Amino acid sequence: MKTKPVIDTLNELPKVHILTLGCSKNTVDSETLAGHLRANSLTFADSAETADALVINTCGFIDAAKEESVNTILEAAEMKKQGKLQTLIVAGCLSQRYGDDLKNEIPEVDHFFGTEAYSNILKVLSPNLKYSLLGERVLSTPRHYAYLKISEGCDNPCSFCAIPLMRGGHRSKPEEQIIAEMKSLVTQGIKEFVVVAQDLTYYGLDTNGKRTLADLLKRMSDVEGAEWIRLMYAYPAKFPKDILPVIKERSNICNYLDMPLQHISTDVLKSMRRGITRRATEELIAEIRDAVPDITLRTTFIVGYPTETEEHFAELCEFVEQARLDRVGAFTYSQEDDTYAYILGDGHSAEVKEERKQTLMEIQKGISYEKNQEKIGTTMKVIVDEEINGEYQCRSESDAPEVDNEIYVRSATPLPIGSFVTVEIEDATEFDLFATLQ
Repeated sequence: MKTKPVIDTLNELPKVHILTLGCSKNTVDSETLAGHLRANSLTFADSAETADALVINTCGFIDAAKEESVNTILEAAEMKKQGKLQTLIVAGCLSQRYGDDLKNEIPEVDHFFGTEAYSNILKVLSPNLKYSLLGERVLSTPRHYAYLKISEGCDNPCSFCAIPLMRGGHRSKPEEQIIAEMKSLVTQGIKEFVVVAQDLTYYGLDTNGKRTLADLLKRMSDVEGAEWIRLMYAYPAKFPKDILPVIKERSNICNYLDMPLQHISTDVLKSMRRGITRRATEELIAEIRDAVPDITLRTTFIVGYPTETEEHFAELCEFVEQARLDRVGAFTYSQEDDTYAYILGDGHSAEVKEERKQTLMEIQKGISYEKNQEKIGTTMKVIVDEEINGEYQCRSESDAPEVDNEIYVRSATPLPIGSFVTVEIEDATEFDLFATLQ
C-alpha cells in the first residue's frame, strides 16, 4: 500500500491534507474530493504536519490494509491530542464498514464518512458550499497519466470479498461523463489512461441490460490526445470477448489486460464463488492470446484460502509454470467479517500462507526473468515517468504504473517527462529492464 498526498497551491485557509491509502480507485476518490475542495476555495497542505484539517481516505480490503488504515488514524489522533490538527476526518472503505466501531475506539476523530462522501466532507470543511462539481479532479499522479474510474461497486458474489459491503452494487458511470472527463484530462496533459473499476467487464449491464465495455472502449479510443488506454481489473467469468478485436484494432488501446484469476483449482474456485472452472479459465486465456497475440496478461492469486489443500496449491503452482503469464501478484487469504467464506474459518497459519505465497512468487520470478531476457536486443516505445540520478525511469505498454516492470534508460540528451521515446533493451533482471535511447 502507498500513501499519496493530493497537493495544490491556493492562498486561502483552512489548509487541508488528503492522505490516501489503498488502491487506484481510492486515488480517484481522493482526487475528486480535492477537486470539490479546490472549487470551493480551500487550500491544500503538502503534509499532515502543516495542515489544519486532515482527511484520511482509508482502505478496508484485507487485514494488512485495515491494519495500515487503523495505525494511520491512531497516529493522526495523537497529533489531534497534541493540538497539531484542528479537524480529523476519516473516510473511505474502512470507515464505511467499521465507522460505528471506530467512533467508540478513536474519539479524537471528528467525523467518519463512507465512500464517495464528497459533499458531506465539503460541508464540514466549508459550510458555505458554493460550487458542486461535474467531475473535475486534482491529480495526484504524474501529469502524464491518470486513473479513470468507469464504474463503482460490484455485483460479483466472491466468497472472500467484502468490497460489495463497502462499495455497494455495481453502478456504471454514464458514457458521456467518462468521455467528458477524458477530454478534460487531456487538456491537462494526460496521455495515458489507466481504466479501473471493481469489475470493468460489468460495464453497461446495469444501465443497458448488456455488457457494453467494447462500445465504451471505441468511444474512449476516439478521444484525441489519448495515446495509451490501459485496462485493469477484468473479471474472468462471463468475460466480454467482443473487447478483444477492439484491443487489437485500436492502436492507442494497450495490448494489456489485468484479469484477477484468484485461483485455478476448480474445487477452490467453486468455494470462492467465482463462476468459472479451470478448464474455462484456460480456454479463455488461449482465446485472448489468439485474438491479441502480443497481449500482456497480468493476474493475481489468493493463497491459503480455507479449502485450499496442499494438492490444490500444487495445482496452482503447476498452472503458473505452464501458463507463463506475464505479470503475477499474490495475496495471502484474509478472513473478512460477513463474507460467505467467513464460516469456513481461517484454516491455515500465517506462516503456511506466507510460505505458499513465496513459493508461488519464486516460480513467477523465474518466468519473468526468462521473458525479460527475451526482450534484450529489441526496441520498444516507452513513456518517460521520472528522472532519477541521471537515468530515466520509463514504462512500455506492457507495464502499468506502480505494479509492473520499470525500464531504466540512459540518454545523453534530456528526455521530457511524459514524452514517448523509442529505446533498445540492453539488459534485464527479473523485474527491470535497462535500455538506451534509439
